[in-house]
Parts: sequence; C-alpha cells; structure tokens
Amino acid sequence: MSDKKSYGFTTTILHNDRRKTIEQGSLHKPVHTSVAFGYADARQLASVFQGKEPGFRYGRQGNPTVSALEDKISKMEDGVATLCFGTGMAAIGALFQALLRAGDQIVSSSFLFGNTNSLWQTVAVQGVDVAFVDATDVAQVEAAITDSTRMVFVETIANPRTQVADLARIGELCRARGILYVVDNTMTTPWLFRPRDVHAGLVVNSLTKSIGGHGIALGGALTDTGRFDWSAYPNIAQNFRKQASAAQGMAQLRAKALRDFGAALGPEAAHHIAVGAETLALRMERTCANALALATMLEADDRVSAVHYPGLASHPQNGIVKDLFRSGGSLLSFELREDIDPFDYLNRLKLAIPASNLGDNRTLVIPVAHTIFFEMGAERRASMGIAEGLIRVSVGIEDTDDLVGDFRQALDV
Repeated sequence: MSDKKSYGFTTTILHNDRRKTIEQGSLHKPVHTSVAFGYADARQLASVFQGKEPGFRYGRQGNPTVSALEDKISKMEDGVATLCFGTGMAAIGALFQALLRAGDQIVSSSFLFGNTNSLWQTVAVQGVDVAFVDATDVAQVEAAITDSTRMVFVETIANPRTQVADLARIGELCRARGILYVVDNTMTTPWLFRPRDVHAGLVVNSLTKSIGGHGIALGGALTDTGRFDWSAYPNIAQNFRKQASAAQGMAQLRAKALRDFGAALGPEAAHHIAVGAETLALRMERTCANALALATMLEADDRVSAVHYPGLASHPQNGIVKDLFRSGGSLLSFELREDIDPFDYLNRLKLAIPASNLGDNRTLVIPVAHTIFFEMGAERRASMGIAEGLIRVSVGIEDTDDLVGDFRQALDV
C-alpha cells in the first residue's frame, strides 16, 4: 500500500499494518509473544540499546505487535509517536512517573474520571501540587498557573457529568505560556476530535474503551502530537537531551514508565485492540446517533429531572461541541424524578447491562454515586456536580428503536 496518497480515517487504520512488510503476507500484524529479541551481530545489539538504530530490546520496552498498534494510534491522532501501556490509568500514571518532580504543579480539571481523581490525590501527597479547577472556564485555569506549573490536564468530555473543557482557549493559553497541555481524549476518541488541533502536546487514550470497542482487552496510550517543544521542558534528564528535541519526551517516557516502571501492554491485548480499532469510526457513528436519540427521549419525559449530554442544545457547552467535535459522543448521564428509585429503574432495563466499563458495543449503565465514585465521598461528588441518584450510560450499537424503547419502558412503573 503506497504512502503517497492521503486516505480517509478508516481506510488508513484498516490498511496501516500493510504499509510495512508483514510476515507471510498476513493481513494483521501477528501476535509476537517473545519477550527477548536476538541479533546475529552483537554490535547491532549494542547500537539498538544505545538508540543509534531502531530495534527491539526487551518486551517491557517494545514488541512488534505493540509497535504496530502504536503506529495505528499515531495515525488516528495525527501524532508523531505513541507509547502503549497496560491500561489507560498506566498511561496517565506515566505522566507523573516520567515527567514530574517534587515541587512541580499540575493544573487539572476538577471534572475527572474517578480513578484519575484518586491518582492525583496520591500524587499530591508525594510532593506534586495539584490545583483542581473548573476547566470549562479558561480564566480559572489561567488563575491557577504558577511558575512551578509543568502541565495542564483536562478531559474532553468529563465522565460522568459530561462537562466539556474550554479546549481551544486552554490550548492557546498553554501555547503562549510554554506549558505542556495534556488532553485525555478517551470520551471523544480521535474520530470525534483530535486534541492536536487545539495545541495539545500529549494525548491520552484509554484503549480499553471505544478504540478497542469490544470490552475484551485493557490498554492505554500516550501520543506525542509534535506540538510541544521538549527542549524547553525542565524535567528532561541529561541523557535524553542527546536525542533530537522532538524525541526527548517520548524517549524519557519509554525509559521511565515502561523500562523502569514496567507498565507495558502485552502483545495479545495489543492485537485485540488493533483489530477493534479498525471499526472505530463505524461504531462511533452508531453509538453517537443512539446517544442523541436516547438523550432526546429522556429530556422530553417529565419523569426525568435532568439529562447531561453534550449533543443536546440545552447542554452548557453545546457550542464547543459544535465547533470542535463531530458529535456529542456516546456517554450520557441522567437523573430521575425523586419519587423514582434509580436501582429499581435499572433493574427494569432489559437490554442495558449494569456494568462499569465504557465504550463497549453493548449499552452499559451504572449508579455513579454508589459505585465508581463512592470512595471519594459526598462532598467531593457534590463539587463535581454528581447527584446521588445520577445514572451513567455508555451507549452501545444496538438498534436505536430497541434501545430507546428499553429506557422508555423502564420508566413505566
């Protein structure tokens, strides 16, 4: 497959493995299970270890199957390089492990995935200051920045209340200040939005979610967009300064987070994710259409007191969605009228499955305050806008009428 022509998103991802020679003409990159890689020439082995030429050293730092997936994700995000990790949380943890030092500050959106919030709480007691702000307002981000700020971290669409960060204005602020801008793109995926377009330097994706799609493999990724000047980042160790400036960040991340910390993605999981990624655009088009139809039905029913979905005109950040995203995504949440018990409601659903994952082909539902956000306590939940009866919905690819009908019938008591 020639590299000369520019192809569309799905065509590129579908045929990306074939841009390089694949063993035995396989249509997919095979699963390479070896953790060690031999060389006929010992000098070449040394050259690979010293970074003078490409090659594989040890499975913790790279593998042909994982490398093929990394190349796919880079193409998806229009980035220059990607590192894959065992989970999405491992990818976020890599930021702390490899790029931050005691005394540094992170400015983070306060509207976060529960485990990311928990991680930042851990980071805060280990010497890195975390300033939580309302990232829907760039002024609050700007007010929190200090001389020790090393990165600004936001999610595109917050899980579970669907607040949308002021992505473009925060990007301009970080570009002007020379601050690393990290955007978690999990809830939008590279199909709906590319953070590179708003000057993000690093992009996080939980590959477990919509990119993999089938709920059968854990994985995460960090993509370098090429937008950030690593030569100006103060925490790059001297031995990585020997690399070209554009490669310094990823070189340090690979060494500190994969080689030293061992947060590697296995080849079997990489293969599952790579195959799932081929249909990302097709699945997202269906799930987003289903989500809008479901949100519209719920919003019109007086037994539902609130619906949170960025694709609705009533959503506070719907303007940002229209400006930046292809659609409002596949995540929504809603609150029932006070006299309707949310647990009884969930138990009346026949198709939607009570489960904690996101981005599965099947529609999944969960009572947020009592499960994934229970640990943080009522006060912190309230600060994030999470009502005690909030129900989160990860919308799947079911037939639209069947899905909408299921949520409607569960309202009939």
